[in-house]
Order: sequence, then structure tokens, then C-alpha cells
Amino acid sequence: MENLFEISDLYLQYNSRKGVSGREEKVNALNGVNLDIRHGEILAIAGESGCGKSTLAKALIHLVKPQRGTITFDGKNLAEMSPADLKDFRQKVQMVFQNPYASLNPKMKIYEILEEPLAINTSYPKDKRREVILEKISQVGLDEDCLEKYPHEFSGGQRQRIAIARALLLDPVCIVADEPVSALDVSIQAQIINLLKDLKEKYNLTIIFISHDLRVIKYLADRVAVMYLGEIVELAPSKELFSNPKHPYTKALLNAIPSFEKKKVSEELLLKGDLPSVTNLPKGCLFHTRCPQVMEICRTNHPVIDEVGRSHCVRCWAVDKS
Repeated sequence: MENLFEISDLYLQYNSRKGVSGREEKVNALNGVNLDIRHGEILAIAGESGCGKSTLAKALIHLVKPQRGTITFDGKNLAEMSPADLKDFRQKVQMVFQNPYASLNPKMKIYEILEEPLAINTSYPKDKRREVILEKISQVGLDEDCLEKYPHEFSGGQRQRIAIARALLLDPVCIVADEPVSALDVSIQAQIINLLKDLKEKYNLTIIFISHDLRVIKYLADRVAVMYLGEIVELAPSKELFSNPKHPYTKALLNAIPSFEKKKVSEELLLKGDLPSVTNLPKGCLFHTRCPQVMEICRTNHPVIDEVGRSHCVRCWAVDKS
């Protein structure tokens, strides 16, 4: 399967001012990300809040620019695209945000919200724009009556369906979904997840799904990349990752999934402490300050990510890679 995105050695820092003194600090958001994203797959990016998931999503759609490294889309470097190429890219790669209410203009009716990208990016006459809008709104499970209403008149799940319809208007090849169901009730989450799966099959979409909820990821994703402090620590097909996790961080995340069944929580899989400061990253392995399997080499040497099986990669000194 060919790659749609190729990400190489991506580093991105934010400038942040601290406290009343206003002292400027560097926030290390991405720290050497390498990742290929294939045509037609659902790739999930998982990890705790603050691990760099959303920053990576924004870098992929060119909302933020890395200080180092490259992102290529269909063989073209994003940083070197002409204005015409960049406009074409923005039509092909659409984003669905976490909060559907904040991403929809509250002063505009739904028809106006959906017509706007068509008016800007196409030469369709009004009747053609309406035809496209009706088609997309129907595909996300809503009817024509919704078009004359305002965002506040809908539930969270309905608003997210509208946001997905908007993302589909320009016939993209890829959708980046940043925590698209985390603000929704569990029953509504299932509806939106099933909708994304159906749309992926219908349009052969590539979906980059950002989430901290491993239960959702297990159901939806073809492959999973686990992030910690701005780097990928494990990458594997979904079934392989959930049945045979290798990295201690992945094991701890899976161990923390709530379950109705009684299960003994292993002390060896419990994380120690909080996420370290992103303005002062640990030396050696970034995970060693919380790792239950930490060794002396972890405190001084930064591990590289290696294959431990077919399509299964892990960044850890404690994992047998033979």
C-alpha cells in the first residue's frame, strides 16, 4: 500500500511565557516524529493529554510549521508547496475538531456554514452547491430540515455530524479527526464511530484518528501509533498492539482501560507520577522517570525505534528485539 503522508524527523517547539514574570520558555511539542500514513487506512494516534497528538495533527494539515523535519503529501513537501498546490492540499485534507459547537459559526445557519467552502473553493452555481450539500448531509444521517437551523439548535452528536458533512464537501482523500467523540455521550460516540467507518469504506478515505480512548481505537483503527512526550514509542497493527503490546507505556495504557469485569491491576503496569514538564525533557529515554521497568541505560541513552516483528516497532531498551 502506497504512503499518503511521510513524516521524517519532525521537531516542533512553542514559545510560552511563564507566570507573572513573563519569562519565555520553549515547549517541546514534537521530538523527532517519524511516521508513514498509508492510503485508505485508519491510523489512530494515542496517548495522554500533552503527548503531542493534536500538535502532530495540526502539523499534518499545515496549521503549525515545524522547526525541523519534513512532511510530504503524495510525494510533495508541504513546506515547499506553491500557493496553488497548498490550496489543492487543503481541499484534499480536511479536519474534524474535538468540539463541534466551537467549530461551527453560531451566527450562521447550517446551510450557510456548508455553502461557504463550496463558494470559496469551487465554481459551482447555487443549484449545484445545494445539490452537493443535500447529498453530504444525507450521508451523515441528517435531513434537509436541519439546513435552516442554527448550531445551538442541535445536540452534540448532530453538530459533529454536520462538521463531518462539511469535511466531506470538497471530496477529500484524507480526514484528520482530532478527538471527534470525546465530548459526546457514549451512545452517541458509537454512532459517530460507525459513521466514520462507513464513510471510510464508501469513499476509500484515509482517516487519521486522534484519541486517548483506547476502547474506541481498538474498534476503529487499522494501525495504532502510541505517543509519549512528542515521540512515537510504539507502532503496530491494531490487533497486534492490543494482543501483544511491547512498550511499558502501552501496557500501562491498556491496563488502565475501565472494564465491567473484575480484574487484578498489576502493580508492574502502573505509571509512576505525572507527565514530565515539556519545557525540560528528561535525559535518556523520555519515559524512564515513570517506567516500572527502568534500567540504568534508560537514564542516560535515548532509545531508537526498532522493529520487533512484522510491522511492529517499539522504542524501548527493555524490549527484546532479537
